[in-house]
Amino acid sequence: MHISFQQVEYRYSYKTPFEKLALEDITLSIPSGQFLAVIGHTGSGKSTLLQHLNALLKPTSGLVKVGEYEISPEKKMKSLKPVRQKVGIVFQFPEHQLFEETVLKDICYGPMNFGVSEEEAKERAKELIVKVGLSEDILHKSPFDLSGGQMRRVAIAGVLAMNPDVLVLDEPTAGLDPRGQREIMDMFYDLHKEKGLSTILVTHSMEDAAHYADEIVIMQKGQLKRKGSPQDIFSSPEELFEMGLDVPDVVRFQFKLEERIGRKLGVTCLTIEELAEAVRSSEKGGGSL
Repeated sequence: MHISFQQVEYRYSYKTPFEKLALEDITLSIPSGQFLAVIGHTGSGKSTLLQHLNALLKPTSGLVKVGEYEISPEKKMKSLKPVRQKVGIVFQFPEHQLFEETVLKDICYGPMNFGVSEEEAKERAKELIVKVGLSEDILHKSPFDLSGGQMRRVAIAGVLAMNPDVLVLDEPTAGLDPRGQREIMDMFYDLHKEKGLSTILVTHSMEDAAHYADEIVIMQKGQLKRKGSPQDIFSSPEELFEMGLDVPDVVRFQFKLEERIGRKLGVTCLTIEELAEAVRSSEKGGGSL
């Protein structure tokens, strides 16, 4: 599902003494099926941007288009309900959103609220509980008897049960250990590919941005500062350092290596394998480390 922001501005507490500009002149196109990562400091406008995608917020001015749906200041919130069926948002610590007495009821709640039959909702729950790496017998347990990691997977299954065309991930691996982070992100990426989703990931992990994203957007002080491929974005580490942002470990190592040898390798490497190949090619070309 294609998404676009057209000169979007958003102000919290609009037309009050507490008014605060959060987004300024955001123009952005996200093609259908793209995996986009959004990076930037806390307070840069990342989460505010995300909340426009399913009309949790409406722009103060400008226009957001999600497929055939338009979100503008003039649109009534009631008419925007179908957008929320198409856009699934996984917030930080999604397990805090669990509330039903069983896992099955929790997963079924969203789709049934949008008119899906109980039978169909249960079928989706059985399919998705396995997709998120859990067994069917968990469906009849209380979500509050599960581990933190299991609760998070149940909450994610509840979002996926809506069959969204757009998946929005707001720091979905927060608080997980490195293994848990990779398992969750691999699961999202597999779903992204399998279902042809448009996926938008807000993350502080430069590793995840480099590894999964087709393109990366940098937000700063409510403005869109840069957009490009991971290779493009991470090709200028100095610029990111000046913004107070980090780069993937491999990029940082390459940057320090190039400083030490006094020349560039000619390509931005995002994996150890790519860096090893670039070093070999440099040595074959007459360079010396």
